[in-house]
Amino acid sequence: MTDTLPNLIAGEWQLGGGDGTVLSDPVTGEALVRVSSQGLDLDHAFDHARGPARMALLELGYAQRAALLGEVAKVLQSHRDDYYEIALRNSGTVRADSAVDIEGAIFTLSAYARSGTSLDGDAVLATGQALPDGAVDSLSRDASFGVRHLLTPTPGVALFINAFNFPAWGLWEKAAPALLSGVPVIVKPATGTAWLTQRMVADVVAAGVLPRGALSIVCGSAEGLLDRIEAFDVVSFTGSAQTATRLRTHPAFVVRGARLNVEADSLNSAILAADVKADDSACAQFVAEIVREMTVKSGQKCTAIRRAFVPAPLLAPVADALRAALAGVRCGDPRDTSVTMGSLVSRAQWQAAHEGLEMLAGETERLVDGRRAALIGIDPERAACMAPSLLLCPDPEQARRVHDLEVFGPVATLAPYEVGSASAATDRASSLARLPEARAVAYARRGGGSLVASVYGSDETRLAHLAAALASTHGRVHVVSPSVAKTQTGHGNVMPQAMHGGPGRAGGGEELGGLRALNFYHRRSAVQGPAATLAALAVAPEPLR
Repeated sequence: MTDTLPNLIAGEWQLGGGDGTVLSDPVTGEALVRVSSQGLDLDHAFDHARGPARMALLELGYAQRAALLGEVAKVLQSHRDDYYEIALRNSGTVRADSAVDIEGAIFTLSAYARSGTSLDGDAVLATGQALPDGAVDSLSRDASFGVRHLLTPTPGVALFINAFNFPAWGLWEKAAPALLSGVPVIVKPATGTAWLTQRMVADVVAAGVLPRGALSIVCGSAEGLLDRIEAFDVVSFTGSAQTATRLRTHPAFVVRGARLNVEADSLNSAILAADVKADDSACAQFVAEIVREMTVKSGQKCTAIRRAFVPAPLLAPVADALRAALAGVRCGDPRDTSVTMGSLVSRAQWQAAHEGLEMLAGETERLVDGRRAALIGIDPERAACMAPSLLLCPDPEQARRVHDLEVFGPVATLAPYEVGSASAATDRASSLARLPEARAVAYARRGGGSLVASVYGSDETRLAHLAAALASTHGRVHVVSPSVAKTQTGHGNVMPQAMHGGPGRAGGGEELGGLRALNFYHRRSAVQGPAATLAALAVAPEPLR
């Protein structure tokens, strides 16, 4: 009989009823723990968060809340070994891949703890719970009457509905700016990997770092959560575009007007600049980054490279280099120290990835066929292990599914582009048409909006033009030249200082970006009035009598 993980509701641990869902080891199939959200007092969770928990957070200033985030990071650091063990068993990841999630969570919390200390003194208006948004603008000729814009914490709760691939970072990259803003959090982690999220919350609560009810967790079904969202609550969702479409039509958003942030599907691209030669270091960096993005967390990253575009003359040498590099990947049971890539998180995800490969078969051929690779130490009928597959799309101009279907696993598609001319999809009168890489940019744009694109080359002026051309359809553009070979942070790594999100099919949302992340948890208001009143907003008030 597996243990049942309790849910945290308004500072109290509660067990869900019914059969619930059993979480399992994706390599061995072993049953690990059980989760259920049936019968929880969700009304109490939301009422307590909006009431006592919110007031307790707002009794602290921004800098004080930043210090709390630093304490949370210390708590998590003290339990890291436990988290690595849970990730191994519940997500099937090798230690290096678990680190992307666990250490990334701690790093992000620490970054907001540091940057939040700047929100003190002149950076905060007199109320202690408002941030200035620009300077005072005069609305009269004599400057006696003006307007000042304020950012105040939304008087509600933040609900996070998270994805399965980052159970640690997925919580804390959202919770850090929410708690710093003074907004309580309720997190609903993806059921299949909820164990790590639940354990982190339990450790932080046991340490008594946060006010009671400032952080709640619901493990299991999300049923009933959105029904309790009110006008001033905010919801952040990470997951499929299909689920996001259903969320957007919920009365919480279309009737009550709550705020929704979405991060959804993304067909991210990598582009090798047209002036690169096969023996250039920029070409080697391009190859290395594709291999890394295919294999880290077994390709289960929303930011992973799915399409790689190379100048047509370099297709053969790049394909050969990728084949050679992928031949060194050892996939299987992460408990085996020789294994460099573990499993997908479940057999269901394994099945979905294989089905996606079959759907791409009509437009591609296999340069590296993961089906033929030896898997180490696993039962192939039970484990969710999947070796990397590299596809070739010889005609990306005519392809459709390559630009539309994301296979969420260790899969990428290599495609050539013709240098020096615009494609049919490109506005020939625009500056893009003059780029030698115009076709590659047009192919990247056919992803319909993506989280990230990366460009590789040695001419940094050329790279700047490429980045500018990609920016309107990508949330982040990652530029790599030999000058930053040792310092660049990686195509798929989401740094807390950089915005995470993307337009179009990527969801249209924004997260992180340093203190910009606080905008989602604040409401902007304009205060119009006498110049003296606006000036008094920035002066510590005297008690009213």
